[in-house]
Amino acid sequence: MFKRRTPEAPANPPQVVKPGGKGRPTPKRRDAEKNRRQPITAPANRKEAYRKVRERQSTERTTARKGMAKGDERHMLKRDKGPVRKLARNYVDSRRTVGSYLMYAMFAIVLLSMLPIPVARLLVLFAPPLLLVAVFGEGLMLSRGIKKLAADRYPDEDASGVGLYAAMRAMQIRRLRVPNPQVKIGEKL
Repeated sequence: MFKRRTPEAPANPPQVVKPGGKGRPTPKRRDAEKNRRQPITAPANRKEAYRKVRERQSTERTTARKGMAKGDERHMLKRDKGPVRKLARNYVDSRRTVGSYLMYAMFAIVLLSMLPIPVARLLVLFAPPLLLVAVFGEGLMLSRGIKKLAADRYPDEDASGVGLYAAMRAMQIRRLRVPNPQVKIGEKL
């Protein structure tokens, strides 16, 4: 009798979507926590835990090694990342270098040193220093060339250490270089 009368509200009130909102009501905390819960899959013992960790690390290392060999920037070491370093790698890989044959030559010199021929003894005495001087000179020329090229092509990039990087790469055997060579010998950059 003395109650205030209100018009009856509809069973499903219309949803008002705020501009910039997510378009649905926020779930209750207990429902969100229930959805987040997952069963614990802890290993039964310490040996199994270590085995799982080793397996995971092994697969991570394998994918990183494959990615680095392909030249994928995500898997490269910090020293190999960046456009300047890629240019240096391609610059070195596109040419034949004395340094890449240094190990083969040194192995041949060791074999010659075992021969009882006097000419071989002279070769063994003078060849290693001459080879090292040639490799050092070639490294200096490569270093100067890549620094100049990097300054022309990438003036805003940091090119510190790129000369030494190129010289060290030139001394490695081509098949053993990591990341693998992406250009063929004689290919223009």
